[in-house]
Amino acid sequence: MTRRELDAARIHDPGLRAAYRHCRRLNARHGKTYFLATRLLPVHRRPAVHALYGFARWADDIVDDLASAHTPEGRDRRLARLESELSAGLRTGRSAEPVVRAVADTALTYAIPPEHFADFMTSMRDDLTVTDYPTYDDLRAYMHGSAAVIGLQMLPVLGTVVPREVAAPHAAALGVAFQLTNFLRDVGEDLDRGRVYLPADLLAAHGADRALLEWSRATGKSDRRILAALEAAAALTRSVYREAEPGIGMLEPRVRPCIRTAYALYGGILDAIADDGYGVVHRRSVVPRTRRAGAALAGLGAILTARARTRVRRRELPERGPEPSRTAPGAGRSAGAGRKGPGT
Repeated sequence: MTRRELDAARIHDPGLRAAYRHCRRLNARHGKTYFLATRLLPVHRRPAVHALYGFARWADDIVDDLASAHTPEGRDRRLARLESELSAGLRTGRSAEPVVRAVADTALTYAIPPEHFADFMTSMRDDLTVTDYPTYDDLRAYMHGSAAVIGLQMLPVLGTVVPREVAAPHAAALGVAFQLTNFLRDVGEDLDRGRVYLPADLLAAHGADRALLEWSRATGKSDRRILAALEAAAALTRSVYREAEPGIGMLEPRVRPCIRTAYALYGGILDAIADDGYGVVHRRSVVPRTRRAGAALAGLGAILTARARTRVRRRELPERGPEPSRTAPGAGRSAGAGRKGPGT
């Protein structure tokens, strides 16, 4: 399947193919929900999505590398080196680091604005020193770089049927919705890393605070105030999903089943958390395999329907010329190349 994806994307250089394969392995290993949805994309678009995810995963792993001897200062230096490598890669399309080489090639091919990567790196550095957020507005500022820009990076790869600036707010909201879901699912694990992503004002509205969460994690005991705060966080997250949902219909028809499946799978995490009694301080809630399989099958059915409609339209329209091929690092070949334009 990897060879088919790379051939369809017209990625022929052996070193570049190896870089994209590396990113695909990162996606398959760490992003099970995201990887499952990605399998529903048109084949030629998958390598770019794997590259974007692989880069984000690599940077995030540097930040969360608490098991090693690296201090926050050491992790900051590693992030600085990564940022420098990326900056050079975005200019040249080359890098000795496989993940950077793949993501730089994707960024240049699809004309993804470099400021999205700069904003992402800013949020990654924040994770080295910021351990909680006083207000939801503070958290949204962090999530612009850590989540919203991921959705914006995806837009040029996915393609839209409306001007990209119209779809962009919904794409950004989908990235935020996915991250809020992860924050809620990982409350206990984040506490172990010394972080609380639930904003303090949301906790305080229900009589909870960081100290109460830490007490609950340490003792294994529950508290009704924490339950109320978690239910409010879930309701807030669902409201962001509602902001994002109209954007799915703004994407190119062939990619909608993938994004709608990701939308359903991540929404299913919220359902699993509720079904588990909001026990996220003590354990991670898991979506049952049958529910994941059902969402994937629904997505596959939508793809088959879309393909059938496409075949009918092709019989009715004049034949189109071939897509432009890759000719050199930085040669754009995407729909919307050069236009600004993202969920995950």
